Amino acid sequence: MKPSLTTARGLRRLAPLAIAALGVASAVAATPAGAATFAFSTGNPDGRIGTLSRPAGPGAVQTETADDFALGQVSRITHATFIGLLPTGTALSSVRNVEIEFYNVFPGASADPPSGNVPTRANSPADFEIASATRDGHDGSLTFATTQLDPSFTVANTVVDGINRSPGQFTGGEGPATGQEVLFDIQFTTPVLLGADHFFFRPEVELADGQFLWLSAPKPILAPGTPLAPDFQAWMRNDNLVPDWLRIGTDITHQAPFNMAFSLDGVAGVPEPGVWAMMLIGLGAAGVQLRRARARAGAVT
Repeated sequence: MKPSLTTARGLRRLAPLAIAALGVASAVAATPAGAATFAFSTGNPDGRIGTLSRPAGPGAVQTETADDFALGQVSRITHATFIGLLPTGTALSSVRNVEIEFYNVFPGASADPPSGNVPTRANSPADFEIASATRDGHDGSLTFATTQLDPSFTVANTVVDGINRSPGQFTGGEGPATGQEVLFDIQFTTPVLLGADHFFFRPEVELADGQFLWLSAPKPILAPGTPLAPDFQAWMRNDNLVPDWLRIGTDITHQAPFNMAFSLDGVAGVPEPGVWAMMLIGLGAAGVQLRRARARAGAVT
């Protein structure tokens, strides 16, 4: 039996040495010679759709939305933004937490062949997140600020609950919604170190009341966004579908593929040897802990 998303999170949280090692490495390393800043953006919201991305809670199943980006060289991501919809009248102070995860592209960190419960996994996020790249406001590895951009912003469609296994994956969405357009500004107090590759970015917002909908952006990416080729599309899943993902525009709504509104920036360039050493030590220790955790979970099962 494949582990649930909740189990995966539990295993990931047993790897603090990896996070700590990356934090120390980022703190002690100067910007390497020849390094440059980088910035990526999908542009401004286009009003086509808003999709749920929230942690599990009382009576609420965890639901995730992810969209892709690419790095041309090893990079340290220090800052991110994303734009979403909060219910009308909801105070910005009701945002309790933000968690950011990064995923490889399938079949990395995934069971292959996949389950067959979705039409395809080609160019989807992996089954499991990159443990060393997860950042959470609860543990201080990120800080966030919110800014209202528009008190009344309408999207033509939404996806909240309609996330089903094949052959029932098409629901058409759950119709339009109006709410506050809000910018989330994220500072990674522990920078995210990723190699040259294609990845998926997944924000998750916890509210005291109501639900956060991540807003779509133009596809293909338009100015002021950053062109991306190949530009994959946005995917969704919840704990009922895990470890699989569905294409929002292709599988769920049949509206054509979507991008989601977000940006990333940081430093591009090969880190100093000491940074690599610290990272590898941390990841090695995390691997030992994860293997032990899986063994314990297997014994309990």
